[in-house]
Amino acid sequence: MSEELKNENTETSAETTSENDTPDFEEQLKQAKQDYLYLAADFENYKKNAIKERSELVKFGNERVLRDLLEVMDNMERALIAHTGEETKESLASGVEMIVSEMRGLLQKFGVKEVNCEGKAFDPNMHEALSSEPTDKVPNGHITQVFKKAYTYNDRLLRPAQVVVATEPKEKG
Repeated sequence: MSEELKNENTETSAETTSENDTPDFEEQLKQAKQDYLYLAADFENYKKNAIKERSELVKFGNERVLRDLLEVMDNMERALIAHTGEETKESLASGVEMIVSEMRGLLQKFGVKEVNCEGKAFDPNMHEALSSEPTDKVPNGHITQVFKKAYTYNDRLLRPAQVVVATEPKEKG
């Protein structure tokens, strides 16, 4: 009989304990739900801000480059305004050379590099063949002329070169 009393006391104390823990458990659950809702709302705000920042970066990311290009544009406009008398032809040519030099420096500043192609083997990943030319000045499959230079941007091809590729000359027979 004492065992039955012990079992009843154990069951009663377990029921009492779970009844006393229920309000605390409900409070913890309520707090966890609030925390979850707060974190979910905070994450949604973060996503919206990240999308907005990325959009602005894409929209205004080139602003610095464009501002520097405007300086080159100003110099080009000054060169066009210059009078073209005999004495100014040399100064105009000198001014254009300075502008080209300034533009090269600006491109280098932003990670754009010119790729030297003339005389090198044709590479379809770097070059766009416009035509071919029979010649013995350079080996077959090498570049004889460059119409547009190739440029890389941070070691990635920005624009392929437009070139003429050498072929073996036909023998006169």
